[in-house]
Order: sequence, then C-alpha cells, then structure tokens
Amino acid sequence: MSSILTERSGKVGIIRLNRPKALNALSLALVEELVEALRGFDKDSDVGAIILTGSDTVFCAGADIKEQKELSFVQAYSADYLKNLNDGLSSIHKPVIGVINGYALGGGCELAMMCDILYAGDKAKFGQPEIKLGTIPGAGGTQRLIRAIGKSKAMHMILTGEMIDASEAEVAGLVAKVLPADQVLGFSIERAQKIAGFSFPVVAMAKEAVNEAEELNLQTGLHFERRLYHASFALKDHEEGFGAFLGKRDPQWINQ
Repeated sequence: MSSILTERSGKVGIIRLNRPKALNALSLALVEELVEALRGFDKDSDVGAIILTGSDTVFCAGADIKEQKELSFVQAYSADYLKNLNDGLSSIHKPVIGVINGYALGGGCELAMMCDILYAGDKAKFGQPEIKLGTIPGAGGTQRLIRAIGKSKAMHMILTGEMIDASEAEVAGLVAKVLPADQVLGFSIERAQKIAGFSFPVVAMAKEAVNEAEELNLQTGLHFERRLYHASFALKDHEEGFGAFLGKRDPQWINQ
C-alpha cells in the first residue's frame, strides 16, 4: 500500500499521508514518496498550489520510532537522516499549504512547519515530544519553532514535551487560521484555488521573498525583495495585470 495518496482538485494538487496504522509516521518510504509527489506537482504546469494533509484524526505522529531505533549514530550521521525531507520541501517553488487535523507531533510538527501556510482544525494539537524519548527535534523543530512562536514558548514546548492546541497555535502565530475540523480541508482547497488563480511565476516570487526574510538581515532582504519586484516588470503577466486593472476587467494570466 502506498504511504501517500494524491489527487487533483482544479489547479490544486492534494497529498494525503496514508499510514493509518502507524498514525502517518514518517518512514523512509513515506518521505521518499512524499518528496516525489511534491516534485511531481511542482513540475505540473496545470497545478498552482499544493495541499499536504493527513487523516481526520492525525496529521503525523512523528518519525517512525521502529525505524529510528535501529539507526546507530554512524548510520544516521552518514545518511544525514531526515535531510532529504527538509531539502525536498524547501526545493518546491509552488505554495505548500498544510492542513492539520488531529496530532502533529515531533517530525509531524516539523513537517507542518516546512509548509508555507498552515490551516488547522479546531481539534489539532502540536508538539515536540522528542525529549521524552531521550533525543531532540532533528528536522527543524529547534530552528523553525522559535521563528514561528518565539523563544520562550518554543523552549517550553521542546524542554517539557507539552503540546499546544489549535487555538493557542493560532494566537502564537504557528497557524494562519483555525476552523471546525470538518470544514478546514474544504476551506483550504478554496484558498489554494484562489492562490492558484494568480500568476504562477509571481506567486513563486512572492513565496521566495517571504522565505528569504527569515534568512537575511533587513537591508539585504529589502534589496532582495526589490530585485524580485523589478524582475516582475519583465513578465507578460505584469503587463496583463496592470492592463486589466486599468481596463476594469479580470486578468487573463498566461503564467509568463
């Protein structure tokens, strides 16, 4: 059985984690299939945005403990364990929207934070419980969580292993919106369709500029943003967007 399921809804590619008996734990096979599916949708000229989700009760419970237990230090270090997950997500040009229902723990929370936007059902819970297993987050938890919710709250979650619920995650800035669990996927698909309805290259530029903001100081970031802004002037979609606005009509994007 495949570890993921994929489908299309209009211009939106949808990926579902599909290891129900393992609570969608991140096995090596799942990670490989996930990255391959993401790259497939990223190359698909008919897809403008991607949704990543799990089941109605669990997004992802973390790394596969049975697999991880068999790894020695040398094996994990030599293989750069989990690096391919981070590299796979960070290489995607199109927006990846995480839709979280139920638990997003450990590697699952880290996977969620690799997404560009997070929408959560009202029963969602987020946590980094690795300390209870005698280890620490290894797929970005100590780095992305502090950027998302600040040092004190991130340190609290990582050092105690305690979870936060959806409403607290929204207040802290970890998720963009919280909706009833049975509505969040539909809402997310609608928002993804809206994003996919804009010019693909412009959306990619905007995503890149926002992501670079976490890496660059303000002056360098402003320069980077300005150069991408100037570059958008060369796009046919830029001409179309301004012409449509001045002509009081809907733009017809050609994604060039």
